[in-house]
Amino acid sequence: MPTVEQIREALVEVKDPELNIGILELGLVYDVAVDGENGEHATVTMTLTSPMCPVGPMFKKSVEDHVKAVDGVKTANVEITFTPPWDPKIHASDDVKVMLGIW
Repeated sequence: MPTVEQIREALVEVKDPELNIGILELGLVYDVAVDGENGEHATVTMTLTSPMCPVGPMFKKSVEDHVKAVDGVKTANVEITFTPPWDPKIHASDDVKVMLGIW
């Protein structure tokens, strides 16, 4: 049965296409849920760095593909939200804040 931790591990490889930084480090992933009798349904709730992100659909597909690659996951749903709006000062890891010059 897939776990939330396994889904998050798969998402470590996904990078924001504009910043080339991992989406987990950026804090773009707000929630990961695994449902179904055997955990075969995974839902990722995330945001984008900008609501007008020109590569949003491609980015979303990349997240779906990485989640579906986890053993036992049959369906992956990626929900994009802008509530709360992404703010690197709040959501990004300390390492990313240093890389982006935020302090």
